[in-house]
Amino acid sequence: MSAKKAFVAAARGFALGTFSLIGSSLLLVLTLLAAALVPLGVGTLLLPPLLGLVRRFTDLRRLAADRWYGIDIPPAGYGPGPAGLPATGPARTLHLMTDPAVRRELLWLPVDMTAGFLLAMLPVALLSNAVQGIALPLGHWRVVAEGGDYWYLFLPVSSQADAIGAGLLGLLVLHLAFRFNDRLLKAHFTLTRTLLSPGRATLERRVEELARTRHDAVDTSAAELRRIERDLHDGAQARLVAMGMSLGTIETLLDKDPSQARLLLAQARAESVEALAELRDLVRGIHPPVLAERGLGDAARALALRTPLPVEADVDLPGRPEAAVESAVYFALSEMLTNVVKHAGATRVWLELGYRDGMLRLTVSDDGHGGADPAAGTGLAGVERRLGAFDGVLAVSSPNGGPTVVTLEIPCALSSPKTSSC
Repeated sequence: MSAKKAFVAAARGFALGTFSLIGSSLLLVLTLLAAALVPLGVGTLLLPPLLGLVRRFTDLRRLAADRWYGIDIPPAGYGPGPAGLPATGPARTLHLMTDPAVRRELLWLPVDMTAGFLLAMLPVALLSNAVQGIALPLGHWRVVAEGGDYWYLFLPVSSQADAIGAGLLGLLVLHLAFRFNDRLLKAHFTLTRTLLSPGRATLERRVEELARTRHDAVDTSAAELRRIERDLHDGAQARLVAMGMSLGTIETLLDKDPSQARLLLAQARAESVEALAELRDLVRGIHPPVLAERGLGDAARALALRTPLPVEADVDLPGRPEAAVESAVYFALSEMLTNVVKHAGATRVWLELGYRDGMLRLTVSDDGHGGADPAAGTGLAGVERRLGAFDGVLAVSSPNGGPTVVTLEIPCALSSPKTSSC
């Protein structure tokens, strides 16, 4: 191993060890205090945001492991929880404390502040001891030995000869630092991966969740196909059949009654226009042109403009997600705005659409009377099923009396608007 790697590992280990000791200790103490206050009700307000900080703390460690050593620590895999769960309170606290991912992170904190701290600090300890030992035969031993007996590791140093022996030992320690510093720091992240990686039960739960969302996606697709078939059969197809019959009648009337034939031609032309309009509406319902041509941001603004209520739209998307995600979010937004107009009794609506840390986030708020419930057949349950196919989650906060806040999040990547094929 090169000297450069050894010194880099020592510098990183010192920063990481300090970060581990302070961060893990503080978060563990605060979490335990909040848990002790749960019976008083205060803890149910403190624990959810504290556990959110623990989540961000572990995510930073995952990021460092990947950037420094290419060690992939799997994401936590938090359970989404039932829709409508408030941000704090007893229900949210109970859900978080029963989540295996949260328990893994809490069990990791004491290990990180002890074993993790020691593994991170060993590289800098080896280098500092090596430098100290090498400095002793250069005259440093006289300075440190003035106050009495002085030991360098396991060697007493009270003379130049002792200092030379300590210097040789320091060279050996320096060799060990050059050889093992990088491995010691890598061992820190290996320990972290062992503790934070999902267990078998979590993986089994994930498989069950994927099976359920796949089943929901198949059901949704089948229902969509049936709707398209029904709309084609009852709408455009019926008009095209009628137009064909009119054209057949016109053929027989061209010579006998030209004036009647002209009337039927005008009627056939009108039917063709109506059939074309219905086909366009059908296509727009499958994938709106504004979504395909201008992307989710402009499509969301277009929906806001078409909503009968005043909608304040705040859209900040630096790129475009894949077409399937765009379509899911677009129709989810359409359903949310439709619910507000039909059921909320609201006078204003606020729409926020943005992207941060690999998550596409959409929030729709209104000043209506509240009481929205995904289980009450308002269409939110369908939105939740649609999002499940993309590992998305839906949260609804709608107390009686309002306001209502509906938030959805979908993990995805954005492509540059210039390079997107959407």
